[in-house]
Amino acid sequence: MDKPARASRVTIRTVAADAGVSVAAVSKVLRNAYGVSDSLKQKVMTSIDKLGYRPSTAARGMRGRTFTIGVLLVGMDNPFLPPLVSSFKQAMGKEGYNTLIGVGEARTHVESALIDSMIDMRIDGLLLIAPRISGATLDHYAGQVPISVIGHHENTAKTFDTTNVDDFSGGRAATEALIKKGYRDIAMLCLKHSKRRDGEVWYERERGYHAAMQEAGLENFSRIVRIAERPDEMQPQLLTLLEEPGRPEAFFCWSDIHGVPLINAARMKGLRIPGDLGLISYDNTAPAGLPLIGLASIDQNPTILGQCAADQLLSRLKGRAEASHAVIEPELIIRKSF
Repeated sequence: MDKPARASRVTIRTVAADAGVSVAAVSKVLRNAYGVSDSLKQKVMTSIDKLGYRPSTAARGMRGRTFTIGVLLVGMDNPFLPPLVSSFKQAMGKEGYNTLIGVGEARTHVESALIDSMIDMRIDGLLLIAPRISGATLDHYAGQVPISVIGHHENTAKTFDTTNVDDFSGGRAATEALIKKGYRDIAMLCLKHSKRRDGEVWYERERGYHAAMQEAGLENFSRIVRIAERPDEMQPQLLTLLEEPGRPEAFFCWSDIHGVPLINAARMKGLRIPGDLGLISYDNTAPAGLPLIGLASIDQNPTILGQCAADQLLSRLKGRAEASHAVIEPELIIRKSF
């Protein structure tokens, strides 16, 4: 039996012929070049959609750009990330860039391997969200590709850009809100860690918590309770914490990753929130705002974070050399959990 004939590959010349324009005009549309009229763009995009044309990433890379941006996430299970990534992708997409997403699993060797692979694929830039690799390693990669980092405080960095919420201010604001409500024995629920790395968001939030407690003369009550991040390890630790006779009056949770399971576990045990326990968390994710959860939380405005990181990368790609470090003010979203 004869093999079916392979469909000929659609090229940029095929698109140009179908649209009745030059190859150079199609190239300008694909590059989102300055001065392209709406009518030309519409004509070319109609032919691209009809023919199913896909630009060759390899060929574009040989000409200088692939119009692809790598995005490295710390994980897939944090509800804070989807609106941030969506905002970033939308902003980059308007400028003709696709995004390639990898998950680092909060492991430095996995993150490094993924970044190496993305660079080998000739990405034009890289967004890192809450990376666990060090600032020195970021410097190394920033020498190869433009990098913007969210969730890493290092405003002295000269080779890469950062966009962050003021996590120190957020931690202090959450703790101050609990103090103003009359709580005194306030603990902070935070990550377990083997080694603190400069720039990590949880450490900045811890600093804000300690500052608020000290300013209120409550430093004798200050304590950090460290809980695992994995759900299968976290849940039994939260239950044990709630059963302790010396349980604090209130908790400031470093993230909704812990805050939402904690308020859920407390209510399942019959505790009144507030009343028996006061809670404020961080990230203001969608689960925190559900009526049956009602968890007060610090809003980082992920949409603005994503847009800001995209702006940083786009300006780097246009030639900016000096580092940019953007800081966004957080906001406490008040709900009836404290």
